Amino acid sequence: MAEVLVLVDHLNGELKKTTFEALTAARELGEPSAVVVGTPGTAGKFKEALASYGAAKVYVAESEDAGNYLVTPKVDALAAVAGSASPAAVVVSASAEGKEVAGRLAARLGGTLLYDAVGVNSDGSIEQSIFGGAYSVKSKAAKGLPVISVRPGAVEAVEAEGAAAEETVELPATDPAKSAKITGVEPVVGGDRPELTEASIVVSGGRGVGSAEKFEVVEKLADSLGAAVGASRAAVDSGYYPAQFQVGQTGKTVSPQLYVALGISGAIQHRAGMQTSKTIVAVNKDPEAPIFEIADFGVVGDLFNVAPQLTDEVAKRKG
Repeated sequence: MAEVLVLVDHLNGELKKTTFEALTAARELGEPSAVVVGTPGTAGKFKEALASYGAAKVYVAESEDAGNYLVTPKVDALAAVAGSASPAAVVVSASAEGKEVAGRLAARLGGTLLYDAVGVNSDGSIEQSIFGGAYSVKSKAAKGLPVISVRPGAVEAVEAEGAAAEETVELPATDPAKSAKITGVEPVVGGDRPELTEASIVVSGGRGVGSAEKFEVVEKLADSLGAAVGASRAAVDSGYYPAQFQVGQTGKTVSPQLYVALGISGAIQHRAGMQTSKTIVAVNKDPEAPIFEIADFGVVGDLFNVAPQLTDEVAKRKG
């Protein structure tokens, strides 16, 4: 079976769920091999988890440089492994960094970049949702190595048995003149809620929330569901919520099991960032709001009446 390289997505010593999604997607194309890029000792912590999601091999690309520079060490590692292993494809997460890694790698190897996949097929083609979800497209590499970035949350991670046999990869020294060096790290203060792109449930508020103070209604419902909080661009631009929580074409792309939209009209810019959610629930006073076109369940009503009732009902079910 052909080998498929998967870049391991990790942060602060923790694997991100996008790694398991990428390994699952890679299994459609062949036998997944995980590529771990980090400081010495990183790969050892992840081996068991990678094996449980089907990684046949774990390529260990560790050096001090790997933790001090952005993007370049990951591209170097994938290029080195691709040169020796002749894989059928490379799969990465379509995060901000993953997109850059994929683009650089495809350019360096003369491969084909297949961007922001929401599905991967056994024939080598991918599914894409474009123009804000208005069209579904199937794409396939015409030449060279396919480098596929997979939208976070679009592929459901499924466990599978893998040997996770380790193999060391020598990373070349990073050229400081051609690379961005990390000069400091400051974690984003996000509280106890799940990270937005990792969450299985997201509750988002829009312009209809009315103010930063009133965003509490969104947070209370999110907390009752154990969800992440998101916001539309209109809400962020109005100063209701911080920009790091923006969902949409110019914000973060999410694809949770459940997406609840409170007071969001559903402009194409927002829909582009959440349309692949498995179940969409919308609450809006305007029965003509575009969000209802894609919602699985819609409530025409005042979010300040509906959301608290929903929060109370969730609390009762938990009790």
